[in-house]
Amino acid sequence: MNLTSPLLEIEDKSRVFEYSDRYILESGEYLAGFQIAYTVYGNPDSNDGNVIWINHALTGNADVHEWWSGLVGEDKFFDPKQYKIICTNLLGSCYGSTNPLSINPESGKPYFYQFPQLTTRDIAGALEKLRQHLGLEKIHTLIGGSLGGQVALEWSYLLGQKLDYSIIIAANAKSTPWIRGFNEAQRMAIQSDCTWGEEIAEAGKTGLRAARAIGMLTYRHPETFQQTQDDEEEKLDHFKVSSYLQYQGKKLADRFHALSYWVLTKAMDSHDIGRGRGGAHKALQQIKAKVLTVGIDTDQLFRKEESQYISEQTVDGKYSEITSSYGHDAFLIEYEQLQYILKSFYLYTNHGK
Repeated sequence: MNLTSPLLEIEDKSRVFEYSDRYILESGEYLAGFQIAYTVYGNPDSNDGNVIWINHALTGNADVHEWWSGLVGEDKFFDPKQYKIICTNLLGSCYGSTNPLSINPESGKPYFYQFPQLTTRDIAGALEKLRQHLGLEKIHTLIGGSLGGQVALEWSYLLGQKLDYSIIIAANAKSTPWIRGFNEAQRMAIQSDCTWGEEIAEAGKTGLRAARAIGMLTYRHPETFQQTQDDEEEKLDHFKVSSYLQYQGKKLADRFHALSYWVLTKAMDSHDIGRGRGGAHKALQQIKAKVLTVGIDTDQLFRKEESQYISEQTVDGKYSEITSSYGHDAFLIEYEQLQYILKSFYLYTNHGK
């Protein structure tokens, strides 16, 4: 019996891109070089017209088949036999890219709390450096959800005619006070951890567990909790939802670290496609790619109206919607709906309006 995964048979080994020059950030701060971990699935020698570039959400990684297995893989919508699929670990994240626990080449010590502020535009600019390094003249499709969608939107602006299709899922043109408020509450939870401020890798770990619990309340819809966490028996304490949030908090804290979470939620807060470009309307009008935005009817974090706004303001935009009780997380769960939406979008754009 062949136990080898079909996907792994056509996987190009994970790589690390090293950028050695000074990288100036929007804040005026800089990184004295950086690295980005990335993975290529499919035929690495296929032409630029078959490149699918995928951005992960807040705590994702470059192994896209792990967290989007319903879309990426053999005989899935994005099949590595047909496409060259690239996924990176975003700058600031702790899965192989430069982050607060990385060594600052100027001091020879980890950055810790001296890590500079990142914006979604800074993260997109780092991806552009990688694209240039790879010698890709064109990207067929750039796709991302949530934070990954914010970064994808910024990069779509930078790419201009080098991008054919931009697919922005459960994201927005500018972060709202609602999003920034929830992110601040999560960072307050991290700050309340007595280890926060210490220069150790585990700093803020308990606080991160609480932050994740707060986050889970925004990623799902009340109906989801009603369906899955309601207690049938009469209780005074030890409710199902309490155990669920404790479990989710520990699960994240065991695989992620609080400093990256801090940096990336700050980057999400910074998101504003129109900053320095005459406002969101003017900036979105400059995107050359065909744009699909996907909203979720029950998303309480990135409301569907924010996705609709992007499609309405871009020159060649289309909006579609996922119907789900899962809230914001539906784009990671509702594979059948998302495949149908993507297939319809490509057919729509290829055959005209």
